[in-house]
Amino acid sequence: MDHILKELHSWCLQQLSLDAADAASELVVVSGDASFRSYYRLPLAAGGSVIAVHAPPDKEDNRAFTTVQALLHKHGARVPALLGWDKPRGFLLQEDFGDQLLWPLLVNSAAADHYYRQAFGVMLAMQRIPNDQHSLPEYDEARLSAEMNLFSEWFVSGLLGYQFDADELVMLRGVFGLLSTRAVAQSQVLVHRDFHSRNLMVLADERLGMIDFQDAVVGPVSYDLVSLIRDCYVSWPEEQVDDWIEVYRLMAMRAGVLKAVSAEGFRQDVDWMGLQRHIKVLGIFARLNLRDGKTAYMADLPLVLEYTLSIASRYPEFDEFLSWFDRKLMPLICQQSWFKDDE
Repeated sequence: MDHILKELHSWCLQQLSLDAADAASELVVVSGDASFRSYYRLPLAAGGSVIAVHAPPDKEDNRAFTTVQALLHKHGARVPALLGWDKPRGFLLQEDFGDQLLWPLLVNSAAADHYYRQAFGVMLAMQRIPNDQHSLPEYDEARLSAEMNLFSEWFVSGLLGYQFDADELVMLRGVFGLLSTRAVAQSQVLVHRDFHSRNLMVLADERLGMIDFQDAVVGPVSYDLVSLIRDCYVSWPEEQVDDWIEVYRLMAMRAGVLKAVSAEGFRQDVDWMGLQRHIKVLGIFARLNLRDGKTAYMADLPLVLEYTLSIASRYPEFDEFLSWFDRKLMPLICQQSWFKDDE
């Protein structure tokens, strides 16, 4: 890995037309994420810094990143400017947004309300981008169902070691079908797809900037909303969440992003969209642990599990799913260290 970092450092200097004395002699680790991308900071002698990224092209779709970055930047979204890209080696050079994630600033409901209302504006700016201005993939029923199948493969079978019978698979397909059908019936807009407190940065001017947007698609209008207000890393009282849903609904209808829909109807859209997302995330977090050795996400599984079961319990369509989950999966879950540690 050392030789890659040396190559990345040299390449950054070339991209910026700098000599060795004009920047730090080594890259400083910033973070990794749930992907195979690694991020580094290069401090500059003249002040400021840039972010260098190593995203192996055999593992990451860097073209998708640069395409979405250009689209969002063109339409005024606050995303890091792309300063350079070496396609064969998977090197990228970006504007440095600093270190201030939104997540640690969400110390109470008042702070969250301040930032979330601003985030709704950021979201709406994305959602107003006309779909005929890009060729992003569709978040269709096949893709939505494939994501939920991660729950079956990695959470149920992989993590819990449970083997399905034929009737259980039929039941799950029915649940996944209900959720997918409801999702594609919503207004279809540009969806960030991971719009939450760890992918929103608070910049020096107090504006919010977005990162990790490369998986953007055209999909359900409620997806990014529920990603934020039922964040997998922080939770809020349901009364507060209800208020945010209504604030966004009114903003989105005024902006022409959301077709006229009742508060009750939109609440169900949000609930069912969140259920799809959280079923998927149970599978993703289990896969990150089992396949990629990224164990930190296990600490967030109890909250995702709570979202999944509490929202499903509101709707009789999911009674069979809940009964099966309680009888067959909960005894296995209760034996898991990540669940015991949360108790």
